[in-house]
Amino acid sequence: MLGRLIGVGLGPGDPDLVTLKAARAIEGAACVAYPSLAGGDSFARAIAADLIASDAHEIRLDVPMTVAREPAQAAYDKGAAEIADVLRKGTDVVMLCEGDPFFYGSFMYVHARLKQDFQVEVIPGVTSVTACAAVSGRPLVARNERLTVLPGPMNEADLRNRIAGAEAVAIMKVGRHLQKIRSVIDALGLTAQATYIERASLPEQVVLPLAEAPEKAPYFSMILLTKGADPWL
Repeated sequence: MLGRLIGVGLGPGDPDLVTLKAARAIEGAACVAYPSLAGGDSFARAIAADLIASDAHEIRLDVPMTVAREPAQAAYDKGAAEIADVLRKGTDVVMLCEGDPFFYGSFMYVHARLKQDFQVEVIPGVTSVTACAAVSGRPLVARNERLTVLPGPMNEADLRNRIAGAEAVAIMKVGRHLQKIRSVIDALGLTAQATYIERASLPEQVVLPLAEAPEKAPYFSMILLTKGADPWL
C-alpha cells in the first residue's frame, strides 16, 4: 500500500483561519512537508506549528526566490523525491501550503511531479484575495462583475492593458514591483479606487489607500482595485 499525498491549504497567515479539515489532517500526520525560503524559516510551518505532532517526520523544501526558474525547479525535484520515498513506505505525507494549494500555491509543483504515481488529496484554504477583501472591508465583485487576478511581476504594458479592461482587479505578489504598479494605476486615473494591503490577517497587517502606501512592500502584499459605483448599494 502506498501513502497518500495530501496538500493542505493553511489560509493567509492567521492560524484561526485554518479549516477544521486541514487541522485534522495536520494533527494526524506522521509526516509533514513544507516549503521555506532557502536558508530561512517556513511561513507555512509557522502557521501550522501548534498542530504538528512532536514526533512527526518533517521534510523541508528549501526553495530559492530567484528570477531564474532552474534553482526552484531543482528544489522541487529534490523535495518530491524525498516525499516519494515516504509515500512508498505506506505513510501519508501532508504538505503545508500558505493560502490555497492550487491558487499560486507551491504545492502544485510537487503535485505535478507525483500525481501520476500516488493518490493525491487537496484540502482548499482561504485565499489571500478573499482575506484582503475581508480586512479592507470592501466587496470584490457583485452581480455580473468579473474579477481579474494579476501577478505583480507582469511587464508594465501588459499590466496597464489588463487593468484598463477589467472591472475589479486583485494584484498579487506586489513586493518590489510596487512603484511600477502604482505608476500604472495612477496613469489610468484609478489611484483613489485602489487599496493596499500587506500581511492580511496577521498582527502586523497594514491596510491603506494606495495613495498612502509605503515606498516599499513585502512579498505578501496586494492591491485591490474596483471601478465605478458600488453596485451592492
